Amino acid sequence: MRWRVSDAMWERLAPILTDPPRRFRYPGRARYGPRQCLEGILYVLYTDTPWLQVPYRELGLPSGETCRRRLEEWSRRGLFGQAIRVLHEQLAEAERLDWSRVIVDASLVEAKKGARRSRARSGAAPAAAST
Repeated sequence: MRWRVSDAMWERLAPILTDPPRRFRYPGRARYGPRQCLEGILYVLYTDTPWLQVPYRELGLPSGETCRRRLEEWSRRGLFGQAIRVLHEQLAEAERLDWSRVIVDASLVEAKKGARRSRARSGAAPAAAST
């Protein structure tokens, strides 16, 4: 199972992907551990399974919705970006990065039906013919 987090990888990520402290009063239900949530996130990314269709009981993971919320929380707090940088450094040190298959997506604005046109000029537009 390639989407599982190895112990060596978790040693580097554990100090970054921490949970906030529980409240003293009304602490609520205990949260799933960050390692379990990370494994759920990696499962979704690796298998391209929708969040709500993660077979969490069979895999021993939190539900897909729990993992999605944790990813959103980590992203909002800036922790997920830090974790990606740590993994990038670890892969670069081990010379395991293959930059021959990199895809860059330049989609910047959602074009909705009936949206007003932008006044910005595209550099890709053909030049007007002059007579």
